[in-house]
Amino acid sequence: MDSIKLLTVFADQKEELQNNDMTQLCTRLEEKQLSLTSNLAQVVIGVRRSGKSTLCEKFIRQNRIEFAYVNFDDDRLVNLESEDFDHVLDALYQIYGDFKYLFLDEVQNITGWQLFVNRMLRQKVHLFVTGSNSKLLSSELTTYLTGRYNKVELYPFSFSEYSMMKKVELKSLSTKSRALRKRALNEYLLDGGFPELMNEKNKRGYIEALLNSIIKNDIAKRFKVRYVEVLRRLTEHLSDNFCQEFVASELAKTFGVSDHTIENYYSYLKEAFLLQGIHKFSYKSKERIRSEKVYVVDVAFVSERDSTFSTENLGWRLENVIYIELLRRFRPQYADVFYYRDQQCEVDFLIAKEGKVKQLIQVSYDISSEKTLRREISGLVKAAEMFKCENLLLINFDTEQDVEKKNHTIHIVPAAEWLSQNR
Repeated sequence: MDSIKLLTVFADQKEELQNNDMTQLCTRLEEKQLSLTSNLAQVVIGVRRSGKSTLCEKFIRQNRIEFAYVNFDDDRLVNLESEDFDHVLDALYQIYGDFKYLFLDEVQNITGWQLFVNRMLRQKVHLFVTGSNSKLLSSELTTYLTGRYNKVELYPFSFSEYSMMKKVELKSLSTKSRALRKRALNEYLLDGGFPELMNEKNKRGYIEALLNSIIKNDIAKRFKVRYVEVLRRLTEHLSDNFCQEFVASELAKTFGVSDHTIENYYSYLKEAFLLQGIHKFSYKSKERIRSEKVYVVDVAFVSERDSTFSTENLGWRLENVIYIELLRRFRPQYADVFYYRDQQCEVDFLIAKEGKVKQLIQVSYDISSEKTLRREISGLVKAAEMFKCENLLLINFDTEQDVEKKNHTIHIVPAAEWLSQNR
C-alpha cells in the first residue's frame, strides 16, 4: 500500500480524532497505571467495547501531549501487511511532523505488528497500544515484546464510573445521596457497565451483537474452533451459571464433547476477556490450579441475552460486580484474589500478597435474615482464625455496622458505599 493512499486515510483519522469531545468523559481508575515518560509500550487490553481507545486518547490529551495516531480497525487498511509499515511511517511523519508519541489503535490486526512496535521502541518513541480481542494476549505480549511493555487491563465501567456518568453524587453522606447511590447500584446490577450501553435503547441487540462478535471473531476464527455451536452454548451456560465452580467433566457430558475440548473452549473465553476465573486459595499449587469459579466480565452478559434465566438473582450479580472491582483494585498492586471453601467454612473472596492473607470478604445482597447473617459472619470468623487475618469485611446492599464475634471485628458495609471508594 503506497504512502499517498495512507496519507488520505491518516488525515481522515486525524480529523475524526480532533472532533472527539473529551469533556464529558469520567476519570477512569486505570489512568493511574499509564505513563508518559516510560520507555515501555503502554498496552491496554480488555473485552471489546470497554473503552480502551478512549482511555488512551483521553490520557494523552489531558496531558497536552502532541501525538501521531493510527486506527488499524479501518476497512481501507484491511490489506495492509508488515512490509507496509515504512509507508505508514512516511505518511505519519508527513501529517504529524517529528512525533515522539504514537498511539496505535487495534494494531494486532496487522501481521507482524510486534516487529514494528519493537522498532519504534528502539527509536525511543513513546507508544500507546490497544487490543480488543484475543489476537493481543498476555502470553503473546510476553513473547513478542520481551518485557518491554506495561500491561493495563481495562474492564467496562465500574460502579463509581457508571455513577459519575449518571451524575450520581459519590462523596456526600446525606440521606438523599446515599439513597440515590443505592438506586444507581440496583440499576448497575442489571445494566452492567459497557460505556456505549448507557445511551443505547436496544440494549439486548447491542449485547447480542457484541457477544456474537467475540465468539465468531475473537475465538472461533482465531482458534479454528471445530464445534462453534458447542462454544456458543457453553458460553451461554457459563454466563447463566456465573459465580459457580467450573467442572470440565460435568460440562463435557452435558455438551457431548471431551473434557479437553471444554477446557480449551473455557480458556478461549477467558483469553477473549469474556469470562474471568478465580482459583481456590491453598498453599499447595496443585489445589489452587484444580479448583476454579467462573464470573462474567460484566453483568450485561447475564441480563441482555435471549433465553437468559438469571435476571432476578441480585445476590450473584452483586458478587460478580464485587469480584471484578477487586480485580481492578488489587491486580495493579500485584495482589491475588481467591475464594476459599472447605468443610468448616466458605469465604467469597480472599486477598493475598506475597504468600500472606491480607483480607477476607463475604458478599451477601440481603442479610436481614438472622440465619444469613450468622452464616456469613461464621465463615469470616473461622477463616480469620485459620489464616490469622483480622481485616474482615461483609459487603451487603443496605446495612452498615461493626459486629464483634469471638474477639474478631467484622465491618459490615453497604455495597454502594464500598464501590464508591478509592476514587
